[in-house]
Amino acid sequence: MNLKAYTKELLPKIINYRLARLGLVKVTNPITLTFSVTNVCQSRCKTCKIWQLYLDNPEKRKEELTLDEIKKVFKSLGHIYFLNISGGEPFLRKDLPEIIELAMRYLKPGIVHIPTNAIASEAVERQTRKILEIITKYNSKVPLTVKPSFDGIGDEHDRIRGVKGNFQKVLDTVSRLKKINEEYPLLHIELGTVVSNENVDHLDEIADYAHSLGIESYRNEIAEQRAEFFNKQDPITPTGQEYEKLMKDFSEKIRKNIAKKRRLTRLTESLRLVYYQIAARIMQEQRQVIPCYGGISNVHISPYGDVWPCCVLGYDKSMGNLKDVDYDFKKIWHSEKAKEIRQSIKRGECWCPLANQAYSNILISPKTNLMIFKNIVKYMLLRKNNEKNC
Repeated sequence: MNLKAYTKELLPKIINYRLARLGLVKVTNPITLTFSVTNVCQSRCKTCKIWQLYLDNPEKRKEELTLDEIKKVFKSLGHIYFLNISGGEPFLRKDLPEIIELAMRYLKPGIVHIPTNAIASEAVERQTRKILEIITKYNSKVPLTVKPSFDGIGDEHDRIRGVKGNFQKVLDTVSRLKKINEEYPLLHIELGTVVSNENVDHLDEIADYAHSLGIESYRNEIAEQRAEFFNKQDPITPTGQEYEKLMKDFSEKIRKNIAKKRRLTRLTESLRLVYYQIAARIMQEQRQVIPCYGGISNVHISPYGDVWPCCVLGYDKSMGNLKDVDYDFKKIWHSEKAKEIRQSIKRGECWCPLANQAYSNILISPKTNLMIFKNIVKYMLLRKNNEKNC
């Protein structure tokens, strides 16, 4: 995201979202779409049971949206800015590049993000290269971020993710992606950690190891009990006090490395520094610390066509299913059911530190916008000073 895109595209939407939340205007398109392309996953994570779905019901995969159905949805939805592909394991869907091509044609995103468990490293490499070719064909300025999961070091990662040898696959995948990055500079490689009660005592060493790999960005998110993950009864989430301490330590590591990063990474890291502050307060105070724009700025589409305000509410607060309205996204987005759910969120009947939604909330809030701006200026000046002294 650059200043031009912000002022020309995002700023008018932010104004609309603030007014729409107050009920003064009709909500426009979301800026962020998270699309779970499949719930199939090779991982057996201790923080997520999404993989259990197909073990219990193997026929469920036949209900996933086809390419033709996805095309109809994307055409009806129209332009968004941030496209987050999710799963399950997205790279297990063999037509993932074709899905991205449909997105580039109809959604015209400004940023594409894909997480991976990194187990199928060859498939990740092959499809990433193909996706980059497609993105470049449509818009050579759109960055692609691929984020392998990184929840521990060595056997600890394998234990938490439930697959022996997964850690070595992560290292192999990172190596393959770094080679692609030499050819495609707009590929951004991240590592991401789910902070849970399984690894809460080892986050410092995990972060140090991640930075030692020479990747562009490293981030973490707190393990959440979500309807989407079928883990609402699992004691996986650290306490607010634990999370606050961890985020202070983690933010300090970001500050030490941020001045060395590329412009896009400095911007996203500046945003994340604000997110970690807000997320820690949310966990401590157990409320919406800043207004939530779930179901307004962001939307989540499940593999089966369910439209959710976010993945935390998921099946519990579905706005409707696209198959029931001939794949017309607008019919669900402007439905009475959607309005009811937005009012529930506005009343503060839910709270969570969900990163994707929190990033949008932070961008829409004037106070947190100012915090981001201060971070950007601070680290831009620090980078210039470093370059001057070299």
